[in-house]
Amino acid sequence: MRILIADDERSIRYSLKEILEMEDYQVDLAENGEEAVQKAEKEKYDAVFCDIKMPGMDGTEVLATLIKDGVESPVIMISGHADIELAVSCIKNGAYDFIQKPLDLNRILITLKNAVDKASLVSQTRILKKKVYGQEMIGESEGIKHVREMVEKVAPTDASVLIVGPNGSGKELVARSLHQLSQRSMMPYIEVNCAAIPSELIESELFGHEKGSFTSAIKQHKGKFEQADGGTLFLDEIGDMSPAAQAKVLRVLQERKISRVGSDKDITVNVRVISATNKNLQEEIAKGNFREDLYHRLSVIVIKVPNLDERKDDIPLLVNHFLDQISSETAMPRKEFSPEAIQMLVDKEWTGNIRELRNVVERLMILGGNPISAKDVQDYVLF
Repeated sequence: MRILIADDERSIRYSLKEILEMEDYQVDLAENGEEAVQKAEKEKYDAVFCDIKMPGMDGTEVLATLIKDGVESPVIMISGHADIELAVSCIKNGAYDFIQKPLDLNRILITLKNAVDKASLVSQTRILKKKVYGQEMIGESEGIKHVREMVEKVAPTDASVLIVGPNGSGKELVARSLHQLSQRSMMPYIEVNCAAIPSELIESELFGHEKGSFTSAIKQHKGKFEQADGGTLFLDEIGDMSPAAQAKVLRVLQERKISRVGSDKDITVNVRVISATNKNLQEEIAKGNFREDLYHRLSVIVIKVPNLDERKDDIPLLVNHFLDQISSETAMPRKEFSPEAIQMLVDKEWTGNIRELRNVVERLMILGGNPISAKDVQDYVLF
């Protein structure tokens, strides 16, 4: 494991280096904040020890710079007696821990082990979430580049986002990307398909219910807003939500409070709401099917996801991505597409968008030859 030590006192640097090398750590040194930042951004360290008081760029500035620049190494602050309050402030701002001078051998090794273990756990969690939430948005067309840029700008904020686009275009992936790139990424991400829940049950699903509040309520139930507390709630197919539920969702967005069905007690929730629809909500408002005030609350930011026919150039990239994905998930041998077969997929009209394309790739992997030919596409797709 590789460790960086940043301290302007030579004796501290080398004594700490000697201790860690005796435990088989590989150690690099930096004698000031500027050098520490350069090394930490260039190399991958399992942990960084950083003195708070250094001339020039001090430890607090090093910490802030590393966090701002996305360096994931846990930072352990080294502090003198007079720096304890400052060290606590550093922890609040992202440091893993602090060690007080004079340095204690056992404290150093225990703190370092815990920091490395936590960093490893966070990394594994990120990998697992990537598997659960899906991959990044694939494509280099202007439409998908614009969506990606919007996501990167909006994700770090808490603004409500409305994602619009046809069925199968990838609205769910955009919502997951917004959560994963947000400050709430380590908190719950809860999905609700408003179209799949009967209108008489959607309030119970969203806001929860108390035991005995209706016939089948045999125990207390926490709704999706409570489950998503601190994180993100994704309301898919929001245009299909009942008028009664719309009114309650509006109240939550305004007051940040919910009431379970059968209770008059308010529960405060901290939830970012992302919604999606394939409907034109302006038309639904004109028909009286959707509340205009709720629309304005949900659509602080609107992200339009293009349909597949608007991003034909991305089809070869998507096909290649799905080949890898399906082969990995099903253990089927990976196949290739002939150029003629790819061109036929590019020329096809995709009413089902990305979802349809993935299904077609899986079908051709099962039924087609290797390479998958234009005749395979003709026989199993265009038939």
